[in-house]
Amino acid sequence: MRNTLVTTAVVLSLVGLPSARQAPAPPQAAQAPQPPLTFKVDVNYVEIDAQVTDAQGKFVRNLTKDDFEISENGKPQSLTVFSTVDIPVERIDPPLFAKAAIPPDTSTNARPFEGRLFVLVMDDLHTAPTRTARVRAAARLFVSRYVGANDLVAVIDTSGFASSVQDFTSNRTLALRAIDRAIGQKADSATSAQLDDYYRNATGSGGGISTASADANEVERYAKARNTLETMKALADYLDGIHGRRKAVVFFSEGIDYDTINSFAGKYARDVQDSMQTAIAAATRANVSIYSVDPRGVTSGTEDLIEIQSFPDDNSISTSTLMEETRVQHDNLRMLSDQTGGFAVLNQNDFNTAFTRILDDNSSYYVLGYYPTNDNHDGRYRSVQIKVLKPGLTIRARKGYYAPKGKVATPKTTEGKGSPELRDAMNSPVGMSGLTLHVFAAPFRGAAPKDAVAISLEIDGTKLPFKQSPDGLFTDDLEIATLAMDQKGKFQDGGQDVLNLRLRPATHDAISKGRFRVVRRLQVPPGKYSLRVGARETNGGMLGTVFFDFDAPDFSKGPLAMSGIVITSASGTRVPTASADPSGNEFKDVLPGPPTSMREFPQNDQLAVFAEVYDNLPKTPHRVGITASVLADDGKVMFTKSDERSNDELKGALGGYGYTGTIPLTGLAPGRYVLRLEARSMMGKGDSVMREIEFRIQ
Repeated sequence: MRNTLVTTAVVLSLVGLPSARQAPAPPQAAQAPQPPLTFKVDVNYVEIDAQVTDAQGKFVRNLTKDDFEISENGKPQSLTVFSTVDIPVERIDPPLFAKAAIPPDTSTNARPFEGRLFVLVMDDLHTAPTRTARVRAAARLFVSRYVGANDLVAVIDTSGFASSVQDFTSNRTLALRAIDRAIGQKADSATSAQLDDYYRNATGSGGGISTASADANEVERYAKARNTLETMKALADYLDGIHGRRKAVVFFSEGIDYDTINSFAGKYARDVQDSMQTAIAAATRANVSIYSVDPRGVTSGTEDLIEIQSFPDDNSISTSTLMEETRVQHDNLRMLSDQTGGFAVLNQNDFNTAFTRILDDNSSYYVLGYYPTNDNHDGRYRSVQIKVLKPGLTIRARKGYYAPKGKVATPKTTEGKGSPELRDAMNSPVGMSGLTLHVFAAPFRGAAPKDAVAISLEIDGTKLPFKQSPDGLFTDDLEIATLAMDQKGKFQDGGQDVLNLRLRPATHDAISKGRFRVVRRLQVPPGKYSLRVGARETNGGMLGTVFFDFDAPDFSKGPLAMSGIVITSASGTRVPTASADPSGNEFKDVLPGPPTSMREFPQNDQLAVFAEVYDNLPKTPHRVGITASVLADDGKVMFTKSDERSNDELKGALGGYGYTGTIPLTGLAPGRYVLRLEARSMMGKGDSVMREIEFRIQ
């Protein structure tokens, strides 16, 4: 889940931004990509979340900094950070006619992120293959019922399969897809391995049976334990840069399958124990709470008996051996949770109660931060005691943390293009508000084997601190970074653009009262991507980032395929626009203006839409019907227009039908609507493709 930033420098000289219909100034040649850079400053700062409840178990609000006392190893500490977090649960609100929310094709940081952060860890290395469905069901339940519209959720596994990874997203459909790709890979139980060895040592009839037995799976179980714990440590390190909020890891696992206490029974016990403590130490430093969930529900550990035909008569190996394995697994889950401020959900079939408690845990709490008087980086555990001074109240908080170990890190310096502030923000796990951005992305068939992704970035100009130069121009420089990262966290395309804003008074007046637009194009192979877009202005240092999930389809699959839908509007054509791509505005021949990333339009506006329908059966004569519709929130069709195209246009080669349509909004009342574009073949089974976009009328 590590993010990197690759930059190229492109300078745009703008003496008055071009209008939507004008050709943009040509960019200078792009330089070679710089090496990926990340930034992490080692600060001796401790942050702890605390829940305070009354006698009825209800969260107590309106406490102040003076109501708390905090000490470390018995020595009083001075609170330097204090805040109350009280997050409402916002339910998903799909259109009334739809069963599920329509995934957005745009993203914005106009509203600061104030929700919960959940990371679901699918411990496939410690899930039996036969119980894969059960762990998926538990994780799906959590996402479907307990992740709100204002929350962000990420999904990872412990085996490292990219298909089971989903970076932070508010799109629950994407999280559910990642969950459904997890497949259990747990090693056979130690009891089963010992039984196999026991019977292999049989000396034959009448010769007795050797009672010596070995755990043939020990090395595999050791490796999987280490891998899982190293994943948990890396995850905690990744989340370390987020402060001021609780970070919850929901760990779906049957338990680390290695006894870390009995070093006589397992020769790798010390190594696994060290890995456990390292993961816990990283979590406590990053203020990450781990909630362990055993998806088996109520279990005695004897579920695997069906795979065991019989036990030896001498009772050297028995059902109690299986039960002991389960006890070890549960002890390891408890240790991870108890020492990080979470709790373990074990031997419970009612996950709803436990998941409600996790939700409550991460909805209302106090954030207490301090710089400890003991600033030694000795790696030792330090106990933390927090008291609430008002009587009759109960406080629950993490009981300590492990100090950093080693020398204080020296902040890294940068070389090449770009500011460390923007690069650091682009590497953050979540987007950042400040400079308001609206981002749109739509995939189209590009030069084989890649897709072309059209991107429109609209930047709020009302708060830009322009400076007036002696020649009367209003100036500010703007860094813009655009990255497409694949499921493995690998950079595929993007770069950095520097906009040197040199605006005449009329253009400055237009931008300072509204926004301006930058269009870009990326080339990526088909796949699932995280689009990261960030901008920073240099006069005041204001910056913002937007992280956005999108799919780049393989348009050659299926009889029909459809690109993304590009929208512009009559009002949107008045937004000043620059291009960060040598090709300029690639839609100038099919639309009256560049694509807009806004999805809210004034009454009586007019939309213009463009999409491409790809026909993968060009040699069989047929026609394709294309219909554009506008549906009200209740499903009533408010506008519809159809067109027919013949594959004679393709002349026997793979290609697409470019569809352009105008949609008047005159007469439509303010509210929510859905634009639906559908293409249907008029031969055979009538194969069809469809895309929907939600928008609003002011």
